[in-house]
Formats: sequence, structure tokens, C-alpha cells
Amino acid sequence: MSLRTWAVALLSAGLLATTGISAITATSAQAAAGCKVDYAITNQWGGGFGANVTLTNLGDNLNGWTVGWTFASGQRVSQIWNATVTQSGDVVAAKSMGHNSSLATGATTSFGFNGSWSGSNPIPTSFTVNGVACTGSSTPTPRPTPPTTGTPVGINGQLRVCGVNLCNQYGKPIQLRGVSTHGLQWFPSCYNTNSLDTVADDWKADVFRIAMYVNEDGYTTNPAGFTAQVNNLVDQVEQRGMYAIIDFHTLTPGDPNVNLENAKTFFRNVATRNAAKKNVIYEIANEPNGVTWEQIRTYANAVIPIIKAADPDAIIIVGTRGWSSLGVSNGSTSAEIVTSPLNYANIMYAFHFYAASHRDNYRAEVRNAATKLPLFVSEWGTTSATGGGSVDIASSTTWLDLLDSLKISHVNWTYSDANESSAAFKPGTCAGTNYGTTQLSQSGAFVRSRIVTPDNFPTS
Repeated sequence: MSLRTWAVALLSAGLLATTGISAITATSAQAAAGCKVDYAITNQWGGGFGANVTLTNLGDNLNGWTVGWTFASGQRVSQIWNATVTQSGDVVAAKSMGHNSSLATGATTSFGFNGSWSGSNPIPTSFTVNGVACTGSSTPTPRPTPPTTGTPVGINGQLRVCGVNLCNQYGKPIQLRGVSTHGLQWFPSCYNTNSLDTVADDWKADVFRIAMYVNEDGYTTNPAGFTAQVNNLVDQVEQRGMYAIIDFHTLTPGDPNVNLENAKTFFRNVATRNAAKKNVIYEIANEPNGVTWEQIRTYANAVIPIIKAADPDAIIIVGTRGWSSLGVSNGSTSAEIVTSPLNYANIMYAFHFYAASHRDNYRAEVRNAATKLPLFVSEWGTTSATGGGSVDIASSTTWLDLLDSLKISHVNWTYSDANESSAAFKPGTCAGTNYGTTQLSQSGAFVRSRIVTPDNFPTS
């Protein structure tokens, strides 16, 4: 299939027990000049600690940045990555490097460090960015608390699975329609105030999938940074009244068990942090491939209880065999899942398709499986499975008509300006501020036309 940083990264329960930290420690500040700094202690041991710092630019474009703070109790930075550091007494200045010096409005970057401490390890409570204190309101003004009415989340509230359907707070079957990011490591500039306003207010999307690649220069290169980036997007999506899918984007290698410990850590963190939200859906393995359903099931049985322990009401989407094709791409069918399902509430099974590659036999399997399993099309494209080639409007239309008739929710790949025909925007769009219809690709215009039509969310 197509290849596809605020909040604080929480620590695993095992690490807390080992290090003796009684709670996660973090601080956050915003600046009148339009900056936001999140600082978190991510690990602590006798005489030492690790920390992660995330900078969000909420003002004009930055070309070079220095984050400053003052330690309160004699801490020292001993090793830093993704920044350079100077320290005079307790005063610290962390300066950008070449690869992360430019920050567009809404963009984020993270750096981390190890340090030493003695006696106590209080976290800094105030920060500067390029000499400006981060103590006031941001520019642009953050959107308000999520509305209680009129938005997808405002109307539908906490979702649940009823039978083979996704149901709202009133127990009524609903369909969500939305878009997916591309890889956060490659297209961070595409997900900012303007683009998120566009997908919520112009496209009228119900759901926004946050595709966080595990490998391919993703999560494994900077777990704390990517966790913070995901959490920030969850907040922004919530503020716009949309549902957010947190996608642990497993693609290469195809066996999700290879990254089981990473998955446990990541989902423990994000589920604990976001448990009180009504808009979060967890997708635990994007596209398993080269594995059996039993291997996927083993992985799911290890990860789902961790999410449920923190967020028991959450909807969880589980990838299926053959790149989430219900096994069809491996010559199998959904029967193996029907015979050996996962025994938890609020579980849905992923199905992915690319319209130019997957046609009648895949549609037939979806029709069959939809009578027995709760399905969620957490990724689909208008093109071939490579993400490129011609846009197949006819097959895409047939697919979406089918999903509409079955009330199966769907999320399009991709809300990005990638140089591939499946991308919603023309190349170069994300370097600017215009995400309007003049910037749409052929695929983007079609997908918008199918999402923007009014929702049918029954409340009685």
C-alpha cells in the first residue's frame, strides 16, 4: 500500500515503578508573540534525568529559534539532541540546528536532553523563545473549548459499537467521513491552523486520522517527540469538534509484534493522557502484512488491555490480514476473523482499499463481512495501491456508494500535498496558507465533494 511534534509523553507504569517517580511532571507555556513550549521529564534516576522539550510556533514564521529557561535547583544539561546548548549557572539556552531551524505558523519541533540534579528536580515554570517571554496568549488565538452542539463530536458524543455498527451516544448507527494525514515525519507543515480549519469548516469532515509511522523515520527515531506531536493534533482536532484516530502506522515490517513493546508504551501514554476525551479512536496496527490473523490477534490481545485500562470506553480499530484487506489480498477472507474474533467491547476491524487496484471481489467481501463484523475503512484512496497513477473516479464512486449504504465510516488517504495523485492538494500547497478549492487535486476535489454533503446523525 502507499507509504504513508503539545502534550507530554507519559511514562510507562513499569518505568514509574522502577524510577520512583510518583507522577508525570511537565509544564507548558504560551507567549504573546505566538510560541508554546512544553517541557516534560521523561525519565529520572539517581543524580540524573531525561527531558523532552517541544516548541510550537503559533505566530509568524520563525527562521531560527532559541528556547531559554532557568533551572531552579542547580540542574545541569549534560547531553542534548536536536539542539545545541549553552548554560551559565542555572540559565539555559537551547538553539536550533540547521534541520529544524525554520518553523512555519503552527509547526512544531522537539529536542531532548539528559541532565544531572541533586536533592530535588523541579521543572522550569517559564520560558522564552528568541528572548520573548512565553507568558501570554498566543497569536493566532487558540480555538475555544470544544462546542457541545453542532459538530460531529458535539452531536454524537462518546461512540460505541452496537452489533456491526458504529453508534453514537444515543445508540444510533452513524457513519463518519474524513481524511488521513500523510506521515507526520514528512509533511508536518500540512497540519496547522489553516489546514485544520479548512478540513473542519469547509470540508465538514467528521474524523481526522493522525498517521504516525512507527518505522520509516517515524516514532522509533523520537518516541517522546512523536507522541507529543500526536497529542497536539488530538487537541486541535478536538477543538474543532471532529473525531481523531490515533494511527500506530505499522507498515514495514508487516508483523506488528516486532514493535509490540513500542506499541505498549505509546498506547499507554496516549490513552492515559486522552482518556477523558470523547473524540479519540485508537488504531493499533495500520496494515499488517506477511502475517496470519492469529499473529495479529496475539498482538491485539497484548495492546488492547493497555488501552482499555486507561480508556475503557474507547473505540479500537484492529488491522486485518493482507494490508487490512480482511485477508483478500492474501487469498483469504473475513471468515477467519468471524471464527476467532477479539473478545472485547467496542472493537472494529480495519478494511483498506485503493479504488484503481481493489474492485469487485474486494467489494463482495466487504458486503459479506459487514453482516458479521463491525468494519471501519480507516484508509482508502482514489488511485492504485501505490498512491499514484490515475484517479479512478468510477471505482471510487462505487466504493463510497457501497460504504454509504452500509453505514461504514471511511477516511481518505491523504490530506497532504505529496507529489502523488492520491494527495488532496497540489504539490507546494502546504508551504503557503491557502487550502481552498483552487489548491485541490483531482482526487482532493472528488473526496471533498463526498465529505462535504450533510451528515445524517440521528439523535432519537
